[in-house]
Amino acid sequence: MYDGVKAMMAEELALRAKEAPAADAGVKAGAHLKSIADLTGLPEFPAGCKSSLCRFLTPEVYKEYAGKKDQAGVPFELMILSGAQNVDSGIGVYAGSHDSYATFEKLFDKVIEDYHKHPKDGKHVSNMDHT
Repeated sequence: MYDGVKAMMAEELALRAKEAPAADAGVKAGAHLKSIADLTGLPEFPAGCKSSLCRFLTPEVYKEYAGKKDQAGVPFELMILSGAQNVDSGIGVYAGSHDSYATFEKLFDKVIEDYHKHPKDGKHVSNMDHT
């Protein structure tokens, strides 16, 4: 009896593994994504997508930040949801709080440098001379 139950449990686990997406499996980006629960893996953007999120969200960055929150409690997935939904977005990633920039710096630093053409270690030079 015990061997039969054990075999049935093994078969059910095998079936569930086939049905469930792998942890590293991506999810197609698009308007069908309705909540962060739909981001079950790295967003896969369509060809021609040019958003900052698409260009800088690497598998390594996603894997490091997936499931994490900034100090204000804002989940990483919420910060990328809009860009994953709207593949025609220009930026596609939005900080949830001031701390987001530090907590998720591997993504935000690249986006900011690309958009503002100002590196993280760059210094602002002010010239208020009107002449």
